Amino acid sequence: MYQQIAWIVSATLIALLAITFIYVVRNGSVRGDGGQIAVTTGLWRGRLLWGLTIVFIPTMAYTLAKLPYVSKKIDGISVVEVQAKGHQWYWELSQTELPVGKTIEFQVTSADVNHGFAIYGPDMKILTQTQGMPGVTNVLRYTFEQPGTYRILCLEYCGVAHHTMMTELHLVTQ
Repeated sequence: MYQQIAWIVSATLIALLAITFIYVVRNGSVRGDGGQIAVTTGLWRGRLLWGLTIVFIPTMAYTLAKLPYVSKKIDGISVVEVQAKGHQWYWELSQTELPVGKTIEFQVTSADVNHGFAIYGPDMKILTQTQGMPGVTNVLRYTFEQPGTYRILCLEYCGVAHHTMMTELHLVTQ
């Protein structure tokens, strides 16, 4: 949905830019009174600036207010919370056996350096990811559809034993 909004806003701004470019190209060679052109151009630029401001600011405010990670509350959806803390060179998870079909909220942080928290499916294809950073808790929500063993690997080089930083999640049907 947010990508749709961003695409519409981008397409609208590109269209306005194209219209402005065409207008300038068509009317750029018209000769006339320089003073009158300067006054007209100044008025036109002011109107354009205020018009874009009136459209742009409310659109951005609405978009930022609706970002999915602004609030940790999800209305009407029960979530299973999992605290995940990255250490050199292992993951500490509050639980590793989770239900299929429920939204899992991973609260990811780090005890030492930056870590990449990536969840891989049973076929070892990446499903989702976020960063684990010291002093910051990033929230990652994911709903697993199939039971099985899922792996969490670090995607950011965190030291000499980075390649061994792996843990498993076991998704079970309730």
